[in-house]
Amino acid sequence: IGRGLAIATLSGAMSGCFAWGLDAGGPIRAASLAVGTDPLWQGLPVLCVVLAGGLFTNALWCGALILRNRSAAQFAAGPGLARNYALAGLGGLLWYLQFFFYTMGESQMGRFAFSSWTLHMASIILFSSLWGFGQGEWRGVAAPTRRLVMAGIATLIVATIVIGAGNALGG
Repeated sequence: IGRGLAIATLSGAMSGCFAWGLDAGGPIRAASLAVGTDPLWQGLPVLCVVLAGGLFTNALWCGALILRNRSAAQFAAGPGLARNYALAGLGGLLWYLQFFFYTMGESQMGRFAFSSWTLHMASIILFSSLWGFGQGEWRGVAAPTRRLVMAGIATLIVATIVIGAGNALGG
């Protein structure tokens, strides 16, 4: 459980760093708008910079693991490899599109853009958890665990309502 909590904590902190990276891209947004980019698309150049950082660090780490494990040959041969590449590509495309559409939506939130990352993350957790329940992934899990997940989902829903109400009061 210790390793799991450490990974969850690190993942949460790194998610915050991603959001801070998007926020720090304000000058890139401004430069993009200055050359005539439609406001809807202003966040896309920032994504290029932030995601390049992730690509670089992940490529280094994966490269080190491939060398350490001597597993480079697994990328060139084997049954079902084309299908695996296609599914990996589709997964990457879907992962990128979430941020593509996130930056579009965030650009339309005006002075309430600060709440966009929270809503984005809550939506991911909420819908992926509900999808898992709908697909039977939680079948066979102990009832207390299911109740804890449902309590977490309820907390996210309440938090989202509170954020929405706060934004409405602030408007």
